[in-house]
Amino acid sequence: MKPKFSAETLRQTMLRMVEERGPDKTVCPSEVARALAGSNEKEWRLLMQPIRQEAVRLAEAGNLVIKRKGKPLAPADLKGIYRLAPKA
Repeated sequence: MKPKFSAETLRQTMLRMVEERGPDKTVCPSEVARALAGSNEKEWRLLMQPIRQEAVRLAEAGNLVIKRKGKPLAPADLKGIYRLAPKA
């Protein structure tokens, strides 16, 4: 049975991991998924889309920054690979 995580759990986990990583570092969304679902790839991959959705919400609210290639990315422009960083 696959794990179920609320949107709030996803948000709290992302914010905690970004904060713990520090101001000059970023977190890969797959790290968030693995932290919640463990190392079973089938399970953590199911979390990638919900994590993306919550990352956009958090970025739009100003709670974190979405980056690509080290540069901030507007949440509306999010496509492909991205990383999560603390708000400036």
